Amino acid sequence: MTPPALDLVEHARANGYAVGAFNVHSPETTQALLLAAERTSTPLFLQVGRAVIPHMGLRAAYEMTVRTAAESDAVHVIHLDHGTEAEVLEALRLGFTSIMYDGAHLPFEENIAATRRLTRIAHDFGAMVEAELGRIPDADEDVDWDAYYTDPGEAERFVAETGVDVLAISAGVVHGVPLTTASPLAIDRIEKIRALVDVPLVLHGASGLTPTEISDAIRAGVHKLNLDTDLRFAFRRGIEETWAAGDRQLETALARGRELMAEATVTKMADFGCLGRAQDVTLVDSSPTRSW
Repeated sequence: MTPPALDLVEHARANGYAVGAFNVHSPETTQALLLAAERTSTPLFLQVGRAVIPHMGLRAAYEMTVRTAAESDAVHVIHLDHGTEAEVLEALRLGFTSIMYDGAHLPFEENIAATRRLTRIAHDFGAMVEAELGRIPDADEDVDWDAYYTDPGEAERFVAETGVDVLAISAGVVHGVPLTTASPLAIDRIEKIRALVDVPLVLHGASGLTPTEISDAIRAGVHKLNLDTDLRFAFRRGIEETWAAGDRQLETALARGRELMAEATVTKMADFGCLGRAQDVTLVDSSPTRSW
């Protein structure tokens, strides 16, 4: 069952929580996310992102996600994460109702121009548009945070001139989980940006954040949280524990990984404050049948 993507985020903003956005990598990881959503009546974004697209291609990844989600009654939105211009256009043709164009690597003026053009196209398709301003490093990358944080004044202009629906910002998060001491989340930066822009804010790289940091970020104005690494670690643990007990079928290991990932997803949903919110959002109904 699928709600309008922006309604999902706006409901989170109106009710003081964050909706979770989690990456798909295979049928089993997609099933894990849907199981977590079903068991707790929690809405979520299923993200087709930068790892799975090179692995199987955008079309195959989308079709896998659609096929798996059709067997579930979980409330979900299928979202393109960190898409290039070409991927955004292909995603819209395929039927994505939520896309993220990532022009953060471009000079500021070029990012505005490209994002504005793609936002207009995506809105013609009825899709929600997320874009990123600021830079998010990989875990344990040596960075000067002042050069990575989103500038509040630039954020105000970017949102006004592009027409994006939600804005992903950099405020101390990283992609992955730091092996060394994590940088503290810049809550004051989030608050300054929220004061100047009128769209919901997004944080990528929520793996490794403490429950307190997550709560503080939500209070400061973040209402969509992207998370992947912590869940992949749970899936991996299930496989490793199965094989550590002796030779087993691959399917047995995958099933255990799926279960541990589903459990870890529920924990994150609780941290985000979104448990049980599926009943509150507008849906487009379907009739799921499942074999898993």
